[in-house]
Amino acid sequence: MNESSRTYDVVLFGATGFVGVLTAEYLAANAPAGLRWAIAGRDTTKLERLRERLTEINPECAVLPLVRVDIAERSSLRELAVNTRVVATTVGPYLEYGEGLVAACANAGTDYVDLTGEPEFVDLMYVRHDARARDTGARIVHACGFDSIPHDLGAYYTVKQLPEGVPLRVDGFVRSNATLSGGTFASALNQFSRARKMLAAQQDRRRHEPRPIDRTAYAPTGTPHYAKEIGAWALPLPTIDPQVVQRSARAVERYGPDFRYRHYAAVKTLPFAVGGVVGMSTLFAAAQVPPVRRWLSGRLKPGEGPDEARRAKSWFSVRFVGEGGGRRVYTEVSGGDPGYAETAKMLAESAMCLVRDELPDTAGQVTTVEAMGDALIERLRAAGITFRVAAER
Repeated sequence: MNESSRTYDVVLFGATGFVGVLTAEYLAANAPAGLRWAIAGRDTTKLERLRERLTEINPECAVLPLVRVDIAERSSLRELAVNTRVVATTVGPYLEYGEGLVAACANAGTDYVDLTGEPEFVDLMYVRHDARARDTGARIVHACGFDSIPHDLGAYYTVKQLPEGVPLRVDGFVRSNATLSGGTFASALNQFSRARKMLAAQQDRRRHEPRPIDRTAYAPTGTPHYAKEIGAWALPLPTIDPQVVQRSARAVERYGPDFRYRHYAAVKTLPFAVGGVVGMSTLFAAAQVPPVRRWLSGRLKPGEGPDEARRAKSWFSVRFVGEGGGRRVYTEVSGGDPGYAETAKMLAESAMCLVRDELPDTAGQVTTVEAMGDALIERLRAAGITFRVAAER
């Protein structure tokens, strides 16, 4: 990428949304000297108000560039891409609003990071834009928030504590007390209502995506059970995270010749475990009925989310149990409010990592481990997210 020909190092698109504002505030407080960054969105008045807010955090933001971009205008997306080294976007649901920007970045050789947790969107973008991104050198990195950085980097961190060249088994167990935003809830409902289309997109990707010849990596759905190793009930989580971990394992030889990952929610008591299964099943069934889905969507609208006091009390922990070569290791990735404060941190640090750090030579649609790996772990550690080995045997 010709750095000198680009006006901006990082542009945050969707900066005036709920998570966008938090990401902009993080950049205002933590962007290094000399980083050429800007905020972008459709409404210039809202951008101006946000700039005033950012100036209270960092007076240098008084001259922060504002970029008007409309997701419905291909010309503005194209202009954004050709003038930027890395575009970070919070504009979702991505299945509805995301493809135009992915296409623009793939065509312009521009790196791209987002917060999607939508498997159908990620699979469709691979089939439609991976080849072009490889040609231009663009790195398209989806799921750079709580979906799926703690799980992708956490599994990788766990693998690095185990012997090389042997079959490895890793299980991840997620705990959190956080609440959802309107945008996250809307994306979840949308995914639940599109189960058949999600499966079709997944199958189409399999037909296009090469696999390693001499290694295997898979992420089967586990079964509900009591996990003695963590002292909690383990419920399979139907999220994008195990798919992302599997793709990293297929791409990176350090995961060994035969790798398996399973992904669970960890629940302390049986009644809560049963309630979680019933609640998820009920929500999935309700999402299949359009009037009910619309009613549910209206309960928590996009742009709404927990206030600062509630976010300050929120936390997450992902515990990993890894085995291989006669060794067992327990690791943990943990931090504060996962869906907002920490997600904003993860997105911002991912964008800055792509701009500033020495990274593997990659292109196309890649995972956070493929694109940034150790460099991003160190950035997040410095930013307050914990990666630690809890025990070894």
